[in-house]
Amino acid sequence: MCGIIGIISHRPVADRLVDGLRRLEYRGYDSSGVATIHDGGLDRRRAEGKLDNLVKVLGADPLPGDIGIAHTRWATHGAPTTDNAHPHATEAVSLVHNGIIENFKALRAEVLAAGRVLASATDTEVVAHLLTMAVEAGATPDAAVAATLKRLHGAFSFAILFAADTGVMYGARRGSPLVLGYGDGEMFLGSDALGLAPFTNRIAYLEEGDWVRLSRDGAQVFDSNDQPVIRPIIISSASAAVIEKGNYRHFMEKEIHEQPIVVAQTLGAYLDPLAETVSLPALPFDLAEVKRIQIVACGTALLAGQVATYWLEELARVPVQIENASEFRYRDPVYEPGGLALFISQSGETADTLAALRHAKAGGQFIAAVVNVASSTMAREADLLLPTHAGPEVGVASTKAFTCQLAVLAAFAIALGKAKGRVDAATEARHVRLLTEVPAAMNAAMAAEDTITSLAVSLSKARDILYIGRGPDYPMAMEGALKLKEISYIHAEGYAAGELKHGPIALIDENVPVIVIAPSGPRFDKTVSNMQEVMARGGQVCLLSDAAGLVEHGASAAASILMPTVDPFISPLITAVPIQLLAYHVALAKGTDVDQPRNLAKSVTVE
Repeated sequence: MCGIIGIISHRPVADRLVDGLRRLEYRGYDSSGVATIHDGGLDRRRAEGKLDNLVKVLGADPLPGDIGIAHTRWATHGAPTTDNAHPHATEAVSLVHNGIIENFKALRAEVLAAGRVLASATDTEVVAHLLTMAVEAGATPDAAVAATLKRLHGAFSFAILFAADTGVMYGARRGSPLVLGYGDGEMFLGSDALGLAPFTNRIAYLEEGDWVRLSRDGAQVFDSNDQPVIRPIIISSASAAVIEKGNYRHFMEKEIHEQPIVVAQTLGAYLDPLAETVSLPALPFDLAEVKRIQIVACGTALLAGQVATYWLEELARVPVQIENASEFRYRDPVYEPGGLALFISQSGETADTLAALRHAKAGGQFIAAVVNVASSTMAREADLLLPTHAGPEVGVASTKAFTCQLAVLAAFAIALGKAKGRVDAATEARHVRLLTEVPAAMNAAMAAEDTITSLAVSLSKARDILYIGRGPDYPMAMEGALKLKEISYIHAEGYAAGELKHGPIALIDENVPVIVIAPSGPRFDKTVSNMQEVMARGGQVCLLSDAAGLVEHGASAAASILMPTVDPFISPLITAVPIQLLAYHVALAKGTDVDQPRNLAKSVTVE
């Protein structure tokens, strides 16, 4: 996750900006930079690699100024080069940005058509030019910010400077957190309160859609409708562990809400939205020669792999087998020459999965690892490392690591299909466009939280809950059940909807709620017919679907949860949000320990 720091003060800010960035290094990054206003103009320093490289640049060429912004970047659009590093700037505007602008391709074309020159391959620089064009057309900075934000699709946060106004800094957030810090005659912006901890403990959290104008004496916050609002100032704890929760009650809640931004950043490592192509890290083997895939994982990672089997077989037409890591070695699996064994783990240290990896490697298989910790044992021992970029995940029940795994596996499926000659350029471009829609759709799915909170109260009284779905919604049903049992301790099971009549339907009565995952699409009617079987036996159904699905069948269900309407290819990524929120709020209603559920550990390092 990229990091943002901004300071507006009466004294030089460059050294303090770097200090703030150091506290955000835990997020991961590949370049950094600082920009300030001084002598009536914008100036900046940027460097590839670690923050020490930026410190050297600033040592050789200091950057004066008492108002500035700074950034650590994890590459999304464009390679991790100095030209692509933030801040991005025109003569009039400089800004830093976390997230991804979905519609940047069309906006980029507009900027180029206006005769402007772009110096980078990023989506961020396009926003700097849009703001500049608005100011040049006569808009005030306030009006330029408000109008430009409305043109952007995606998940983002910004810190913005205008060269013509040395007493003002702007910030904005949509789907990506941003924090205000209040000092004595100075103000601060940060990605989280941890970055601001050296400067102030008086903070306010911007809410979804907010933008803010900061001066040295305070801040004026505006909501998504440009109406002035007040966001409460709180006193943050000095403990990093507490500060990192921000204004959330639990790490799990925070990590659910981080998903639009971390999924955007993960996709950015694999997608080129301008060329509409997918690229993987350097391969030590030929993907075109892969004859079959064996996926091995545990728990939630196993269910990410199960979703991926649908994508891989559909797009690449390569046979896929999936198995629990804890059982894999004990059946003496048969390895075929040219086989690829794909291992999925958040930590990269899961004992069962690591043992299975070594078994497959000894069997002559190519090894690929999807992990969140690039320095982990699995990452080091794999032939192909496919990193997720979820950032540290503290909650024991995996949320953002799961969706980032799905994002990587979706990109891998497209790349494999292309290598096998099954995915042509038009199909690749279509799927890339769909994946770039994911962050905004995940953000839209958060709108169901109030509905879910109310529903959770009644569900918390159940002893047993069933989840059903078809196709990729079947592993999502199992993931929903797993999340619920992990943190609420309610017995829950996920089933393929068509399997109900083969046994589980015997469990149905008025005391067993059934969560039906059925977005509209090719499997909707079949799933609804299974839902009707449940209701005919007195089962209390909650239908999780999009607008079309709820219009058709929502009224017949006891409850419903509205999802955004998306293509079936990306639907599992969006479904993850409401099923995670449902587990979280049921656990809250039950009063269980959400972040540290009993008997569970974050990284299982014993077999």
